[in-house]
Amino acid sequence: MTELVGLADVQAARELLAGITRATPLEPSRPLTAALGGPIWLKCEHLQRAGSYKVRGAYVRIARLSAAERARGVVAASAGNHAQGVALAAGLLGTTATVFMPVNAPLPKVAATKGYGAQVQLVGATVDESLVAAQTFAERTGAVFIHPFDHPDVIAGQGTVALEILEQYPEVRTIVTGVGGGGLVSGIAVVVRALRPDVRVVGVQAAEAAAFPPSLAAGEPVRLPAYSTIADGIAVGRPGDLTFTHVHKLVDEVVTVGEEDISRALLMLLERNKQVVEPAGAVGVAALLAGVVEVGSPTVAVLSGGNIDPLLMLRVIEHGLAAAGRFLRITVRCVDRPGQLASLLTEIAEHRANVVDVVHQRVHPHLRLGEVEVALSVETRGPEHSDMLISALRASGYQVFAAPEA
Repeated sequence: MTELVGLADVQAARELLAGITRATPLEPSRPLTAALGGPIWLKCEHLQRAGSYKVRGAYVRIARLSAAERARGVVAASAGNHAQGVALAAGLLGTTATVFMPVNAPLPKVAATKGYGAQVQLVGATVDESLVAAQTFAERTGAVFIHPFDHPDVIAGQGTVALEILEQYPEVRTIVTGVGGGGLVSGIAVVVRALRPDVRVVGVQAAEAAAFPPSLAAGEPVRLPAYSTIADGIAVGRPGDLTFTHVHKLVDEVVTVGEEDISRALLMLLERNKQVVEPAGAVGVAALLAGVVEVGSPTVAVLSGGNIDPLLMLRVIEHGLAAAGRFLRITVRCVDRPGQLASLLTEIAEHRANVVDVVHQRVHPHLRLGEVEVALSVETRGPEHSDMLISALRASGYQVFAAPEA
């Protein structure tokens, strides 16, 4: 099944979605435009129903099932966004949904999927393992398997994002979007190649879960032996056969970004653009900030999802601050005498740094008698401020060491 989806398929999908999904806003990003020197706009799919673009493809796929097929129910596998899309679409179309999710799927995504009416089963450590369980369930029960990306109806539904972008911002010259299995980027590329062949389509994967670059190099889908990333929404170990064909023939480029790049992008989107997105939804912006995508022409980055676990958000914010040089972890050794800790903290405050936490340790094999070690987490205004603080502490006689990574 490698025949390409066509523009007519996407246009027909749009008719099916009328009144079901919303045309999400396209917002200019002044902070990103100023930072990158070219017009940057954000396609806000994190504001879509169920928190991501996934409901588009899921609804189209289920809506095109026969009455007999819907009567058997549907089954899907997902880390969370496709799960919610399928659950919502199934409820709207009057069929039952069973969704297999990895055992470590974010709890808010699990709860939301159940809230839309689906039966959730936690199976496997990865989406790929959940996919196998879902397909086995379909064979055993007769439920219709709704693939998260490798089906023409799903690709057509996701392609409606591009129809909206081209209408909302005709000046666009580059569209950048995250890539997991490839359904969204395939649908976008179908529309762009048909209507605006002058527009570049660039896919972005997390470097720790990037199956497309080796697959494109090999000329066929290649399975990663292992993968792990904070961007769980695009953590897919192997491209689909159909999506691989679309990406190979229609997408201009697939690039990768690191975990620090993703954290930095999430922090900037939250702090400067007031957009709360999940890691997978931020990889397009991460690629722009990291300089792996050429900027200079009007660019649209798709914010593909906003279903982020609050606990992960806390960790990501801290990681993003550290990556931006605004969160400093140091260990200070000094003499153990009354008032020494107060003096150290006072000096840090005098340099306008904010102490987040302190661990004061007197007994350790590497400490000399009469010596104490203080581990600190400190908020600073950036790398220069951090360097200035460390230099000032050393000038005052403290031994200062960079804390080891956790």
